[in-house]
Amino acid sequence: MFVQEDLRNKNIAEFLLYMWQVEDMLRAAGLDSDRLYETVIKGSGRSQQDCLKWKQWYDDLIEMMRTEGKTEHGHLQINENVLVLLEDLHARLLDSHKQPEYRDLYYKALPFIVEFRARNHEESNEELRDCFNLLYGVWMLKLQDKPVSAGTAQAVQAVSAFISKLAMLYKEDKAGTLDLE
Repeated sequence: MFVQEDLRNKNIAEFLLYMWQVEDMLRAAGLDSDRLYETVIKGSGRSQQDCLKWKQWYDDLIEMMRTEGKTEHGHLQINENVLVLLEDLHARLLDSHKQPEYRDLYYKALPFIVEFRARNHEESNEELRDCFNLLYGVWMLKLQDKPVSAGTAQAVQAVSAFISKLAMLYKEDKAGTLDLE
């Protein structure tokens, strides 16, 4: 099983962040799956058959990026659909009286979401997208060994707790075990 399949089943939030990373990696490689095959896939220690499946997955994503006009920026519709599913669940969770812990985590994260939106001059009402943008941006800073302020670290902690709870409840909802009534 490949990373994306495992993440999609275990943690939808990590899956989405991973897929955003893959989109950026494909762009950084010039949308050239042969280049990725030589630099990433070939030395992975996987079987030849698995390596070819992995390359085909990249080829399919590259084709989607071209078709959807996402070769320079933006996210594939398959990833946007994940956000839509999470936004729907988020709304249902906020409406449920059986999820006070989720609501508490959301309200603890909300000031940081609003501050992030203001600092980035965002005017959307897409709180979950803002959360994922914050988490992804900080992840990229850490990969570049750039410092993260104490305030940003505090924001990441609150937003991470909120998004982690959402991912856990998504898994329950998908399994049919989430009680919202």
